[in-house]
Amino acid sequence: MTSIDRLKQRVRERAWHRLMDGGGAPPDSFGKIPGFHGAEATAERLAGLDVWQRSTVVKANPDRAQLPVRVRALEDGKRLYMAVPRMATLEPFYLLDPDALGLPAEEAAGKSGAAQLAPRVGVEDMEPIDLVVCGSVAVNRSGARIGKGAGYSDLEVALLIEAGLVTERTVIIAPVHQLQVLEEDIPESEHDFSVDYIVTPDEVIRCPAPRRPSGIVWSDLTPEKIAAIPVLAARHALHRSESPAVHPQSTLPNLQGK
Repeated sequence: MTSIDRLKQRVRERAWHRLMDGGGAPPDSFGKIPGFHGAEATAERLAGLDVWQRSTVVKANPDRAQLPVRVRALEDGKRLYMAVPRMATLEPFYLLDPDALGLPAEEAAGKSGAAQLAPRVGVEDMEPIDLVVCGSVAVNRSGARIGKGAGYSDLEVALLIEAGLVTERTVIIAPVHQLQVLEEDIPESEHDFSVDYIVTPDEVIRCPAPRRPSGIVWSDLTPEKIAAIPVLAARHALHRSESPAVHPQSTLPNLQGK
């Protein structure tokens, strides 16, 4: 674990304790993207934003905290890409089409519902993303965010950036509890992205100068991490075959710390 990884872990632990001690999430939230109290009100507030109302294609994490936002996206007629948990297949996203669900939105937007009815797609078969909804353990008002440490949000966004599906026009939003908004610096690495908006049950925070990585930073990924995620393994093999003179860890984020 690097020094910045240790700093990130301290921030996570403070954020989890602050949230649970303040009654903002269930007591089993430690170590997770918290399913915070007020998630439904947060989704309602988010849906009032102009950037939401203009969007037609949304990408979201599969975490429980984002379920109300995923449901609202389908109810509002938006095409929804939902990450396959742990990016465990070569096609790492589910496509949920609001016109072809076959289940109520509340069921379709859950992990089991999506796995039952939604086709899995790879980035080559996806549409450009208007809006990304990302689960977070903590954020600050400058837009820095930190996840639970597994790195999946960073990898998902990095893949979509490399595919040209997430661009400077894509809006990234973090729905969180007010207690997850920290008044402190959050350490950031090369691979980290920041958010354009933070939405809580109580307020909307517009963040300045959002930051995006250029793509995957292979040097921050261990061989074990690459091998565990099929789409990464395939892309890494292609990268090596197309760039035989380049060290495979020289070009493409440490995502294990997010």
